[in-house]
Amino acid sequence: MHLSDFDFELPEDLIALRPLRPRPASRMLVVRPDAQTDAHVRDLPHYLRAGDMLVFNDTRVIPARLRGERRRETTDGSGVAQIEVTLAERIGPDRWRALAKPGKRLKAGDRITFGDGTFSADVAEKEPGGFILLAFSLSGDALDRAVEAAGEMPLPPYIAGRRAADERDREDYQTVFATRPGAVAAPTASLHFDADLLADLAGLGVLSTRVTLHVGAGTFLPVTAERLDDHQMHAEWGEVTEEAARAITAAKAAGGRIIPVGTTALRLIETAAERGVLSPWQGPTDIFIRPGYRFQIADGLMTNFHLPKSTLMMLVSALMGLDRMRDVYAHAIAERYRFFSYGDSSLLLPDPKK
Repeated sequence: MHLSDFDFELPEDLIALRPLRPRPASRMLVVRPDAQTDAHVRDLPHYLRAGDMLVFNDTRVIPARLRGERRRETTDGSGVAQIEVTLAERIGPDRWRALAKPGKRLKAGDRITFGDGTFSADVAEKEPGGFILLAFSLSGDALDRAVEAAGEMPLPPYIAGRRAADERDREDYQTVFATRPGAVAAPTASLHFDADLLADLAGLGVLSTRVTLHVGAGTFLPVTAERLDDHQMHAEWGEVTEEAARAITAAKAAGGRIIPVGTTALRLIETAAERGVLSPWQGPTDIFIRPGYRFQIADGLMTNFHLPKSTLMMLVSALMGLDRMRDVYAHAIAERYRFFSYGDSSLLLPDPKK
């Protein structure tokens, strides 16, 4: 298949810049193989049944966007440049792989100061794909505290290009059950849940468990290969605990549907499965789910509406079929659903016989 197979025209005014409040007020398109229903996230209890299992990603987004200044000794004053850094992957107590803008102004050995000079990082290396390796002046918990104080929430490019992050985003761009810091992007399908909705679902006998996948900045990098076979996914660290694996296995054995909330949770449990058996698992995953993939664990998916030509559009097409998803997205656009991270949601329920 080709990248162009997953393209579509999206009106710019359908890109959500702010989430709705309360969280479950967002719309939700319930999609089956031969029908779809316009609903709201608050209606989710009507579409699930006792024994179904929701799988949430409990990663916590760190304020990974840092604004700094690079200085070089020059005679004409050209040595000063404002640099925006987005942390992407921690690879040591004092080292992060990162994206920088404008990255072309940096070279190995440059120093960038952050937080009004309270800490800094040296560019240790420039890597392929636009990444840089940063060695910070602080380490461990001290670095974490400095980033927390100086950083901004790393809003996706399609939001950050139209408005600046603010204090409201510190709450809005975080799930209510985020506990394990490490993500630089939110598992956005889970942003629709609040304590009341979780309690309503539990009261109906809908089960839930949590896994962890630290979403990386690479999730926003465009796919550049026209042939899908030539695309290499970015790796992200995840964990399925023994408790989570046992709960999911038991729910599935009892006839419950396993429905990940978000593509991150889905990719992780499919990574941890082998021949239909889910096991405890920890490590980096670069699984690329596209049409032709045979799902081992997931029986459905709750997810937002995705970018054209994205790997996430390929994933939902693998679950429901490309032609079906083309129809679904045409309906969502015609009915003016809100798209992307702060947008509306969908509940995808494929034919269980396939």
